[in-house]
Amino acid sequence: MTPLPKSQPTPLIEVKDLKKYFKTPRGMLHAVDGVSFGICEGQTLGVVGESGCGKSTLGRTILRLLDPTGGDVFYNNENITAIKKREYKRIWKEMQMIFQDPFASLNPRMTVSEIIEEPLMVYGLCNSKEERRKKVRELMDTVGLAERFKNTYPHELDGGRRQRIGVARTFSVDPKFIVCDEPVSALDVSIQAQILNLMMDLQEERGITYMFITHDLSVVKHISDEICVMYLGHIVEKAGSAALFKKQYHPYTKALLSAIPTTNIDAKRERIILKGEISSPITPKPGCRFAPRCLHAVEKCMDTTPELTEVEKGHFAACHLAGKLTL
Repeated sequence: MTPLPKSQPTPLIEVKDLKKYFKTPRGMLHAVDGVSFGICEGQTLGVVGESGCGKSTLGRTILRLLDPTGGDVFYNNENITAIKKREYKRIWKEMQMIFQDPFASLNPRMTVSEIIEEPLMVYGLCNSKEERRKKVRELMDTVGLAERFKNTYPHELDGGRRQRIGVARTFSVDPKFIVCDEPVSALDVSIQAQILNLMMDLQEERGITYMFITHDLSVVKHISDEICVMYLGHIVEKAGSAALFKKQYHPYTKALLSAIPTTNIDAKRERIILKGEISSPITPKPGCRFAPRCLHAVEKCMDTTPELTEVEKGHFAACHLAGKLTL
């Protein structure tokens, strides 16, 4: 008897042709322009790219912190781009965000315990004040914050402890999906490792799904199951973490990976230096947005926008020359 083929898991988060434009005096700025992907439950999607490529805007638009210009976002098969504002509270209980700046994202007038306790009060997750305080103590212990800090204010703590407060606050409502917007970029390397290991431990314990936004490729390789590479509002390459680091089909991804520092002083690596002007994201013309900086660009790249296509199983690239070049 022939076994039935295994069905593909349904993504917890599915983004379809998502767009977010901003009006400027010179025209519409295409911060996110036709992005599509899915994230299965319990997995981590890394999103990388240069500053200004649209990573943070993508995360905020998915969570409805920004209203999309077009496209759809499905959470657990529900189109959350169609919901009313009065329903946001329901969605935000299950979809949370860890912000990049651990100081700016915390209320300076509230103590550590008050910051962590606030979501519990907003969502009525505890039946009494004593139960809330017990939950706060448990959360502080989970993220490695000593109880002696419960009555301190954010400005009295270092960056690592402040980010732990943000992580504890995010996890207080038991979310299913978290957008992590460069959560460790402002921290020292040793503290970065502690926070990353904490997040991975919590993911394993609770089955949480992450979208991890960063410009640090060493970090994204460590934490991600799949990686999307963004350039000026577009996804230019998408693949499993191991596959992407093994082989790249887009010249921009190749250039990014060549810039990763190495501790091996004997390693012989070719550093790719990108030259040329960056295309304007304001009312962009048809064509590949990376073409002005690409060493391999041909005439077709200048006037035809490449589609994100599957070059090999599970590996997608938006390049007219994908698979035809030796990068």
